[in-house]
Amino acid sequence: MVSKTDNKRLCVIIPTYNNVRTIRQVVTDVLQYCDQVIVVDDGSTDGTSAELSSLSELITIVTCQPNGGKGHALVAGFRKASEMGFTHAITIDADGQHFADDIPVFINQFNNQADAIIVGTRNLTEENMPRGNTFANRFSNFWFRLQTGIDLQDTQSGYRLYPLGALRGLSLITSRYEAELELLVFAAWAGTPITSVPVKVYYPPADERVSHFRPVYDFVRISILNTVLCVLALVYGYPRMAARAVRKIFA
Repeated sequence: MVSKTDNKRLCVIIPTYNNVRTIRQVVTDVLQYCDQVIVVDDGSTDGTSAELSSLSELITIVTCQPNGGKGHALVAGFRKASEMGFTHAITIDADGQHFADDIPVFINQFNNQADAIIVGTRNLTEENMPRGNTFANRFSNFWFRLQTGIDLQDTQSGYRLYPLGALRGLSLITSRYEAELELLVFAAWAGTPITSVPVKVYYPPADERVSHFRPVYDFVRISILNTVLCVLALVYGYPRMAARAVRKIFA
C-alpha cells in the first residue's frame, strides 16, 4: 500500500465532462495517494454529477454550468485550490487514461523542484494509442519549441503538477483543451521552469473511448491559437526571455 502524501500544500484537480463510466474509479484511485481532491464538473449531462454527489464527503466539488471547456474547468479548479490554501496542484484527466499510482512520481520531482511545472510524459507508442493523438502531439511539440525554445516531448499531456503562484495573472486566449498548451507557453515566457517525468497511459479500445475532440473544428482552433502565439512570441515572449537572460549575466 502506497502511503498518501502528507504535503498539505498540494491537491489533485480532476476536470470532468460526461465521464460517468470512469469518474468514480478515477477519484477512488486518486484518493489512495492524496486525500485533497477537487473535482470540477464542467456541465456534465450524463450522470457524472450524481456519481460525484455520492462521493461528496470525500472530495471538493466545483460545478460549472453550462459546459465551458477544459481550460475553463482548469481555471475554476486552480481558483478553488488557491482559495483553500494550496500552493500546488496535480491535474489528472477523468477518462481513466492516467494512472493514479504515478502521483508519487510527481511528488518526488516536486520535492526537488517546487517552482517548476512538471509534465507527465506518455509513451506515445503505447498499445491502442490513437494515431490522431500521436500526430497532434508532435504538431503541438513543434509549435511549442518554436514559440519558447524549449524541447518538451509531450505538450498535450493533461497529467501535470502546477505551482499555482506561477499561474497568477495569466489570461487565457482559449477556454477549451488547447488552453493547456497556452498555459505552458505563457509560463515559459514568464520564466517558470518546465520539466517532465515519465508516466504510464491507458487507451481503451476505440468503441469504449469518450472523446470530446472534434477533428476539423478543433484543429482549426489550434492552428489559429498557434499563429497568435507565434506573433506574440516575436513581440513579447522572446524579448522577455532575452531580457531575463541578460539580467542573469549581469546579476
